[in-house]
Amino acid sequence: MKKIIAFSLICLLSACSINYRFNGASIDYTTTKTMSIANFPIKAALVYPPLGPAFNEALQDIFTRQTRLNMVSSNGDLQLEGEITNYALSPQAVGEDAYATKTRLTISVSIRFTNTKDPSQDKSQTFSDYRDFDSTQMLNDVQDELVAEIVESLVDQIFNATVANW
Repeated sequence: MKKIIAFSLICLLSACSINYRFNGASIDYTTTKTMSIANFPIKAALVYPPLGPAFNEALQDIFTRQTRLNMVSSNGDLQLEGEITNYALSPQAVGEDAYATKTRLTISVSIRFTNTKDPSQDKSQTFSDYRDFDSTQMLNDVQDELVAEIVESLVDQIFNATVANW
């Protein structure tokens, strides 16, 4: 009798399957197969030239790594375009001598997302992120690291807002 119960339990458990997606994307791959991502030009008043290529590459990388979509140059089932709208420095904390002790680097990106298979998911949105650094440091000394951190955060925000559908 124990063998029959054990056999039945094994059959029942092996017949069940649970599907998990660890990448966070909720895309119907039966209808959505391609994606096009336009280059995001820098339209900010202050321009840091390496920002454009770094952002564009990181954006394409996240969609390539975390989805099964084929990247196409234009007219994808999913389309992402926009521009880098802000790259700014602002003083944050003021010390006893009335000088800033912290400086904030802020980057903002405006996107337009089009889902040709489900237009109800289309959106236009602006994403922004920042990092603070000690004012005793020169921007040139910390800029590359700060930009890399901000770009990674912005790309994650855009990915989650467009295809994660939390």
